[in-house]
Amino acid sequence: MSALWIAHIDVTDPDSYALYAQAAGPAIAAHGGVFLHRSGTYVQLEGNERKRNVVIRFPSLEAAVTCYESEAYQAALTHARGASVRDLVVVEEIA
Repeated sequence: MSALWIAHIDVTDPDSYALYAQAAGPAIAAHGGVFLHRSGTYVQLEGNERKRNVVIRFPSLEAAVTCYESEAYQAALTHARGASVRDLVVVEEIA
């Protein structure tokens, strides 16, 4: 069953975060991740607003978690830490 990686982000250091984005893309693609939404138009209906919203489809929940835990993604994530405030969840899609 496929899964969605859903991130809500406030970028506090655009230069460092750009390094994260540059390195994270290939790590995500290597685990079958496909970007469905990346900082496009949105409407905040409830909860805490974050200016950047990202949705990525993975082949499975396990693939998404393996991506997150991978050496390549963790290396990319070092650039996002301290350069953003993030919430991230992975959910299985309903077939």
